[in-house]
Amino acid sequence: MQSDTDRRGKRHLWALVLFALCAVMLAVLLRGHLSFEALSANRAGLVAFTESHRALSVLVFVAIYTGIVALSLPGATVSTLTGGFLFGLFPGVLFNMTGAVLGASLLFLAARWGLGDWLASRIDASEGRIHRIKRGIDENQWSMLFLLRFLPVVPFFVANLLPALFGVPFHRFVISTALGIVPGALVYTSVGAGLGEVFERGEAPDLGVIFEPFILLPLLGLCLLALLPVLWKAWRKGAMVERA
Repeated sequence: MQSDTDRRGKRHLWALVLFALCAVMLAVLLRGHLSFEALSANRAGLVAFTESHRALSVLVFVAIYTGIVALSLPGATVSTLTGGFLFGLFPGVLFNMTGAVLGASLLFLAARWGLGDWLASRIDASEGRIHRIKRGIDENQWSMLFLLRFLPVVPFFVANLLPALFGVPFHRFVISTALGIVPGALVYTSVGAGLGEVFERGEAPDLGVIFEPFILLPLLGLCLLALLPVLWKAWRKGAMVERA
């Protein structure tokens, strides 16, 4: 017979599957509206609305950004550019970060409620490689959380889901997300703040700017800084083994 935990886990899993299906449907329906081309075509109306309804535009923007991130829709980068275009580097970066953190938190909680607690308990009770990976994450949670945020090759939704599935405390997730997204948010918001000139030239923004050496190298430096506690623990463990 199935335990109450297993039955509850399956119910939550089906709810999570329904959540994912809704996200896929919205991604298909809004595919043409969450793009740079759509931003370019509607820029005049967006600017006019923002200038005449400043407070409302901020609330609507943050709400839309939160929904995009929470549902993992393919429009987070365009939303970040939009925040910079409409509100400037500052306070645009604050609005972008607010939407990103709120959306990431909602996705984290949905994943945790749907499958995270059940999966984490199963991993803890198991043996083998996955259990060792989780134990390594548990021993170095802060370092791993910041590393997920600083590495520019890790998709944002992956960095939101993995901590939920591996039992990371919610407060650690929120703090590491709020601090870890600062570099990327600053870069893309600044690109968005310069979109006026890009639109006038009829060009597209350079979204690969984050891989330019003057940005990528500091990000890699932050990754190394995040790994220092892990490297220190590994060195101390190795030194203790040698002395033994």
